[in-house]
Amino acid sequence: MSSETVVFQEQLSNYLKDIGLTDGPIGLSQLTGGQSNPTYKISSGSKHYVLRKKPGGVLLPSAHAVDREYRVMKALANTNVPVPQMLAYCEDESIIGTAFFVMEYLDGRVFIDQSLTQLQATERHTLYEEMNRTIAAIHKLDYVALGLESFGKPGNYFSRQIARWSRQVRDANIPIPDSLNKLMDWLPENIPNEDETSLIHGDFRMDNLIFHKTELRVIGVLDWELSTLGNPLADFAYQCMAWRIAPTLWRGIQGLDLKSLGIPSEAEYIAMYEKRIGRPIAEHWPFLMAYNLFRISAILHGITKRAMDGNANASDAIENGKKAGALADLGWACAQQ
Repeated sequence: MSSETVVFQEQLSNYLKDIGLTDGPIGLSQLTGGQSNPTYKISSGSKHYVLRKKPGGVLLPSAHAVDREYRVMKALANTNVPVPQMLAYCEDESIIGTAFFVMEYLDGRVFIDQSLTQLQATERHTLYEEMNRTIAAIHKLDYVALGLESFGKPGNYFSRQIARWSRQVRDANIPIPDSLNKLMDWLPENIPNEDETSLIHGDFRMDNLIFHKTELRVIGVLDWELSTLGNPLADFAYQCMAWRIAPTLWRGIQGLDLKSLGIPSEAEYIAMYEKRIGRPIAEHWPFLMAYNLFRISAILHGITKRAMDGNANASDAIENGKKAGALADLGWACAQQ
């Protein structure tokens, strides 16, 4: 343990005692999972908590907004969207070097592999149904009643997002995959006329959910770093990219024998969501899939740039960056449907 970590732990221990969460020494272990905001498990006797903090160093002004994560999860307490209980938010950087928050530790299961090989076919179907129920519940929340009316900019979500990511792609000043160029031209001309706003998670996927230890029930939705007010269909389609992407490319289930696995088809999963929100969405599906594949491709294009400059932290940054073209190809294929 480095001397810096020892100081971190001692000062955090004093802070937690002062606010009444602990009454003795603490143990501290960093949790893995690829989060951009460092996350730690705190143990003190029989008590366990989770701390989430900003990374150290120079950050973009809007990046790693742990205050927004804390705000949205605190607002969701006592709704039908399960989140950990928020216990403390601290802006005092003198304690551990950055702002941070402390929340309840949820003792449950996290599933990484979306094919769920450790479960039976009927269990897989139940788990996918539960994910569908959870994301629909997020989108049906009254964000104004929850005090989140200032959590984002209502309206013109797609226009703003397409412009933002297109600008970042062009500003990278590295060769742009042909399909990514085509999507940057096609998407602004094909935005659906209908516009709506809800609370959106921004990164809703299986491994951001905590399931009960023995039941196939979500007990916590985590990693709200990208949450905002936006178009709920964009949020839902983001999760559904898994049906279009092969496991060898990017966290997908495309090409698997879904029927024998007990996993709903893409059409069945969409139908579940449509039933829960009370209206059809299939008319705009090609655009929604193209948009989300464009967004991921643009993110990976940026990772390529950072890796070339030596600034990306992930060890597989260059490999992931090379996937930008393949995902853009998938997006362009969706646009042509």
